[in-house]
Amino acid sequence: MEKIDHDIKLLFEQSVEGQSGVNLPQCDVPEASVSEAIPSALLAATPVRLPEMCEREVTRHFTRLSERMMSVDANFYPLGSCTMKYNPKINEWAADLPGFTAGHPYQDVQDIQGSMELMYRLRQLLEEIAGLSEVSLHPAAGAHGELTAMMVVRAYFRDRGENRDEVLIPDTAHGTNPASCALCGERVTIVKSTPEGLVDLDDLAAKITDNTAAMMITNPNTLGLFDKSIKKIADILHQRGAQLYLDGANMNAIMGQVRPGDCGVDVMHYNLHKTFSTPHGCGGPGAGPIAVAEHLAPFLPAPQVDFVDGKYVWDFNRPKSIGKVRTFYGQFGVMVRAYTYIRALGHSGIKNVSDKAVLAANYLGKKLEPFYTLPYPLPCMHEFVISAEKQKDDHGIRALDIAKQLIDYGIHPPTIYFPLIVSECMMIEPTETETLETLDRFAAIMQRIAEQARTNPELAHQAPVTTPVSRVDEVKAAREPNLRWRYKE
Repeated sequence: MEKIDHDIKLLFEQSVEGQSGVNLPQCDVPEASVSEAIPSALLAATPVRLPEMCEREVTRHFTRLSERMMSVDANFYPLGSCTMKYNPKINEWAADLPGFTAGHPYQDVQDIQGSMELMYRLRQLLEEIAGLSEVSLHPAAGAHGELTAMMVVRAYFRDRGENRDEVLIPDTAHGTNPASCALCGERVTIVKSTPEGLVDLDDLAAKITDNTAAMMITNPNTLGLFDKSIKKIADILHQRGAQLYLDGANMNAIMGQVRPGDCGVDVMHYNLHKTFSTPHGCGGPGAGPIAVAEHLAPFLPAPQVDFVDGKYVWDFNRPKSIGKVRTFYGQFGVMVRAYTYIRALGHSGIKNVSDKAVLAANYLGKKLEPFYTLPYPLPCMHEFVISAEKQKDDHGIRALDIAKQLIDYGIHPPTIYFPLIVSECMMIEPTETETLETLDRFAAIMQRIAEQARTNPELAHQAPVTTPVSRVDEVKAAREPNLRWRYKE
């Protein structure tokens, strides 16, 4: 072992020899006196008990664990509204380039011109896709983008001497929308949907006041429906001096087809990690840049990356800015992936993404329509909603039971029980990245589950049966969470 250690150290020394600025680590305490440098009270009385395992068994153990995990590379993720699509590996290659990964935000701007150029060009691309004047890359996630956007709107009105503190939100909104408003100190008023699942213009007209700061809408909405009245909605708001905010979580359905700014949208956020392809889930990573119309641009977070006199600079000279909303300048790794994705596709490719996302959703919706309740008729956009209400009423099988059965088939369940306005809801989004064979297989499995609900409903109540952990008591788990790991001899 001593010879191996010596050889490795020698190779390391040779590999860095001649590289400027590289110094081998030096130990201040001689090796022979390390034990003397540690206070006796901190020394263990007995050797630490460590497991003895060979490398082969350790490798097999972690390989088996990895095979138990669901991932978008190995499984179908029809997770409505979350856009869990396959992420091209070229994006990962680009994000891993040393010039990007070795950078540090405290470096002088002249040392990171390449990174700043990428951010500046990404800003321009996102501005063009949105049809809006300026983009800030600061927000670290979609909900963070919502909060930042509402802070910008709030600053805009305060600059005008107005203290508007009410935001209108449709009953089909993402749950983060009202939360973001509350964090920003705004009151939320709910606007009803029509029986067709769109914004009720009469209810909107009745609830808007001179105290309304904005309306937050998602278009297409969480029912997978595009609200063709968006220009009328914008007009109603603008006549009362309010702003129209677009939750851009579903931009993958319309990018390249329509620009929100052309529809009267004043401010929106992107989910770069969903629309422009970064692996996400379980808390990250994400990025939520916001795009704004010209009148809101002075209030964006500072600094902005800008191009002045032939070089990229940080623009701190923004006196009306809301300031920083996070440390440094945003989730840079996600930006690299998004930039690579957009540049690889180009305008025609971006449009093709939305074409295929809409086509896949309508194809799957049509295949499932005979077996489940379709509360809103097709055509839809990138996602659609079905209901298991018939299965529940006739056979006692709920949306939760169907979701658990899908796990046994190696498919991640769709979003269930959201939006809240649909009973026994399942929100399904096939994305544009899945093959026709995958969609047909999913439709066949959903048909089989519907048939089993009629002939053998107990199967659904037992699922999943192929996983290391089977059905848990979810109510007990929520009320009595076991948050501590206990070591047992």
